This record gives sequence, structure tokens and C-alpha cells, in this order.
Amino acid sequence: MNWQWFHRLGSPRWFYEKTSRWMPWLLSVTLLLLAVGVVWGLGYAPMDSKQGNSYRIIYIHVPAAFLALAGYYVMAIAGAVGIIWQMKMSYTVMRAAAPIGAVLTFLALVTGALWGKPTWGTWWVWDARITSMLILLFLYLGIIALQGAYQQQRTANKACAILALVGTVNIPIIYKSVDWWFTLHQPATLKLVGESSIDPSMAYPLLVMIAGFYGLYSWLLMHWVRADILQSESKTQWVKEIVVK
Repeated sequence: MNWQWFHRLGSPRWFYEKTSRWMPWLLSVTLLLLAVGVVWGLGYAPMDSKQGNSYRIIYIHVPAAFLALAGYYVMAIAGAVGIIWQMKMSYTVMRAAAPIGAVLTFLALVTGALWGKPTWGTWWVWDARITSMLILLFLYLGIIALQGAYQQQRTANKACAILALVGTVNIPIIYKSVDWWFTLHQPATLKLVGESSIDPSMAYPLLVMIAGFYGLYSWLLMHWVRADILQSESKTQWVKEIVVK
């Protein structure tokens, strides 16, 4: 197996130069997907028979929750690669993923509260799904805080990677919480295995929004990693040449 591509990913210069070409196209596709999803979901999807128009917040809430969970795996895997192969770039990805994931988790919690008020009659309940999502936010914030708690970057990276890996235990709990415990939170509406409980006329714009959020996450992650590269590699000749331009 040719692992050349894997080693290239460990090169800050290679990553920066390659993503310079990818990012404009990725941003264009992402903005198009989000625009279509928002207009389709908020303007043309039918009203729910039980929840009325309040259900439309799913077009923000569900994609944000999806990416909050997927982003944690990105962060944990990057930390694991850093520990195993000592790749500096993987730690850079791990650091960049933490604040993005924290914002997405916070957005999922806030939109969930806005949805819960008309549905349950309250902004917050100590529901299994909601509580485990709150723990996810604390994990993200803990990694951000831990990163700044050490003077040596190498020590901070390893400590954050270990915490990220330990925190992955919470992800399957979030996924299965509505099945394992009695909970107010509704079961998953989109299912990879089995029949989804959401009507296709509502599901299609939701899938477009999820795709748009994945694109947005990827773009933000690249942008954050590139900013970190410019800072950490500021003394190298190739970065000096970019700054001069």
C-alpha cells in the first residue's frame, strides 16, 4: 500500500498549498447547499401535522448536532494519530476541531431549547440525550482549556489527545440514549438502517442542510488549521514569502 499521501498530510506546507486550491470551490458548493436547504426547508417543506411550523428548527438543530458528534471523532482520531505517529499536523487538526465542535454543540443545545419550549412546554429538562450533549460541550471546552493550561505545546497536545480519546465513550451514549432510557427527546428521524420516520418532503431539504453543514465544517476546519500553520511556521521561508505577497 502506498502511504505517500498520508505522509504528505503531515507536511504543513503541502496542506496549506493544496487547501488554497480546494477552499474556494468548497465554500461555493457549501453556500449553495445551505441556501437551497434553508429556502427549501423554511419556505417550501410542508407544515407538520402535530408541531406546526415549530419543527422547522430541525433544519438547523439536526445538522448542528450531527456535526458536533462527527467533529468529536475527527478531533479524537487526529489526537490518536498524533500520539501514535507523532505527526505535528494531526495535533494542529485536533486543536482546530475543538472550538468548531464547541460552537456546533452549543448551537445544537440552543436550537434544541427553542424547539423544546413549544413542544414540551419548557426550555430545558435533564433528559438523557440533552444531558449527554451538555457533557459533550464540556468535553470540547475542557480540551480548549487544557490546551492553554500547559506552557509546553507537546505536553498540552498529548494531554488533549488523551482527553479526546477518553471522551469518545460519550458519543455512542448520545446516539443510543433515546433507545436505552425513557426520554422526552424523540428517536432519530433519519436512519441508515431501517425506515426513517420523517416524510420525504421534509427529509430531502434536511439532507441538503446536513450536506451543507458538512461542507461548512470542512471549510472552517481547513481555515483554522491554515491559520495555525501560519502562526507555528512563521519563521520558515515559505511562510515569509506568503506574508510578503
